[in-house]
Amino acid sequence: MAKRVTLDDVAERAGVHKATASRALNERTQHQVNPETLRRVRRAARELDYQPDAVARSLRTSSTQTIGIIIPDLMNPIFPPLVRGIEHFLQPRGYSALIANTDGYSQAESAAFDSLLQRRVDGFILATGRMADQEFLADARRRGIRVVLANREASTDYPVVMADNASGIAAAVQHLAGLGHRDVVHLAGPDDFSTTRTRAVAFTQATAAAGMRGEIVSGVALTAEAGEQAMDAVISRPGARPTAVVAGNDLVALGVIHSLRAHGLDCPGDVSVVGYNDMPFAGDFSPALTTVRVPLREIGIEAARALIGAVEAAESTVQDSLTITLPVSLIVRESTGPAAR
Repeated sequence: MAKRVTLDDVAERAGVHKATASRALNERTQHQVNPETLRRVRRAARELDYQPDAVARSLRTSSTQTIGIIIPDLMNPIFPPLVRGIEHFLQPRGYSALIANTDGYSQAESAAFDSLLQRRVDGFILATGRMADQEFLADARRRGIRVVLANREASTDYPVVMADNASGIAAAVQHLAGLGHRDVVHLAGPDDFSTTRTRAVAFTQATAAAGMRGEIVSGVALTAEAGEQAMDAVISRPGARPTAVVAGNDLVALGVIHSLRAHGLDCPGDVSVVGYNDMPFAGDFSPALTTVRVPLREIGIEAARALIGAVEAAESTVQDSLTITLPVSLIVRESTGPAAR
């Protein structure tokens, strides 16, 4: 059996002290080594096919350089950009991510959290967002577990990195008001999502300020199928039909467009539709979707920055009550137009 290549072997091949070789091969300390020595050490490591012993390193530093990421739905197009942002920040610093999917179930989130803890992750980035998670988060806080919340809110002291949901909804409503719409419905997400609550409040305030009749249909799952069913119900009921819809996300908006088409209605000629998130391919919908762009990749980057800052400072928790709110922007495309007369 071949002898395992050690850091001593790399240092000897490169002609440097073992401590210098260690600094050169660590993403967090390589800046302390001059460029020529850094190249020499890396070349030696490649030639010897040196593989760092992650277990030994974790025993020395009490850090596994792994981060747990828990998300509610791997199939939802908004999460890949967020995860890519996290990994964009982690990888150059020598960290890896372990990703768990919960399918939106609180019990699955708790199980995933405990499973990742057993793997000794250095901390968590949670992007799940259900209000029922408050007790679970409070318990994690008492245990001194590092957590950053991404694209969600919670009544805990954990840091939050999120989009400015209130201004996004306000921008959508103002855009519709400028097109002459006076009767608009908001197909909101599940009642126990933190973002649903924030956006619903903002919708009520924005429609009132614009003198519009605003209605909220709550409890809509954030899928195209649920959006289509909700819009079918709106269209089928007696009375005046709203001339515009603000959807809980882009998938719900896609379902709304399907429903309109099935009922022989035109978007935006009969009903204008605004989505939320600007997920990939929203511009390829027919018609191209007007939507609120959320900086998902940047949310991931900032969440990772906050968490790794705490890990490398050897703090038991990240900065208390830290809230980072990133701006959103309204992307006007073809699914909105003047109100039907």
